[in-house]
Amino acid sequence: MTCPSVAMSQGPALSCRWIALHRARQYVSDNHRHLPKVQGGIIALGCYDGPRLCGVAILGRPTARLFDTGERIELVRCATDGTRNAGSALYGAARRLAAAMGIPSLITYTLPEESGASLRGAGWIEEAETRGGEWTRPSRTRADAKDARQKRRWRAK
Repeated sequence: MTCPSVAMSQGPALSCRWIALHRARQYVSDNHRHLPKVQGGIIALGCYDGPRLCGVAILGRPTARLFDTGERIELVRCATDGTRNAGSALYGAARRLAAAMGIPSLITYTLPEESGASLRGAGWIEEAETRGGEWTRPSRTRADAKDARQKRRWRAK
């Protein structure tokens, strides 16, 4: 799958296509700002500026078990090296991929301090603000969350 050309000031247009999950996970480990480890994943997209990999998006089952109904998929990580428009290209390609696969709903989360400009630019809408918190409960203990702050949930239109 390739994404439509994204306007660049110079050089070739960005393109998005399938990338192996292990390569995408390594890219996230090397480039994601605050969550370098990815749990799970179903499919990954790479964004290329000519032959150079400049970003990845990993899609997987929803993190929140109440959303894991078989009707949605979650973009669990998006990481770029800062290449202009790479984030928007990946969010747009993920939205088109989910639609092509017949998946009714695609969601992702951002931190409150992240603007969401790439998401809005790719046609996503802010859906809700989560409460944040830990996954652990007295009946089932879990390791502490890496980031238990409130987050904003986005949905692809």
